[in-house]
Amino acid sequence: MIKGIISLVLNLLIILVFLHALGSWIPKVRDSKPYELVDKLISPMLEPIRKVLPPAGGFDFSPVILLFILYLIKHLLRL
Repeated sequence: MIKGIISLVLNLLIILVFLHALGSWIPKVRDSKPYELVDKLISPMLEPIRKVLPPAGGFDFSPVILLFILYLIKHLLRL
């Protein structure tokens, strides 16, 4: 039961990170209300990563690092 809930939350976070990253490339999407909600949920998780690894050459690798961390958690918890 608990593993199922944790797995669901991690899967939702993974989807939201993908949506956040994809939406950040499209100006009309960035200005939408749904994207603002996704941004409010995901940005607090990206900020600590950006402090350690700031965007370089116009590329922000923090979503990739966050996805790696989320998948690592899933793997370590065997979900």
